[in-house]
Amino acid sequence: MENQQKKILIVEDDQFLREFYQELLQTEGYFVDLASDGEVGFQKLLSGGYDLVLLDIMLPKKDGLQILRDLKTQPPKSPNKAVIVLTNLGQDTVIKECYNLGAEGFLIKSALNPDQVLTEIRSYLQKS
Repeated sequence: MENQQKKILIVEDDQFLREFYQELLQTEGYFVDLASDGEVGFQKLLSGGYDLVLLDIMLPKKDGLQILRDLKTQPPKSPNKAVIVLTNLGQDTVIKECYNLGAEGFLIKSALNPDQVLTEIRSYLQKS
């Protein structure tokens, strides 16, 4: 199974969502790593090597936008392929800033059911 080679990092402070996405992705055969706040997420991103990162914006300690900004000035040891922002903040300015900072995609949590999230994740992984 080629999925097992794919490493996904979920940076999400909501425990229910974090565990939900973890289970969803592990069932698909992906390797899943977790971070429950922005500091931990940033450290894991700095180590790098993820095929996909699901990054929330509203996070304790360091928000998702700040993580993206910091990655610009401190590139990871080993590159991360794609960062997808997964959030409920749908303002155009926020979306635009995420793309400007290097995010590959933007998903609105409340607008997507689990199958749609999975479909999006699969398509990003195929691209990377």
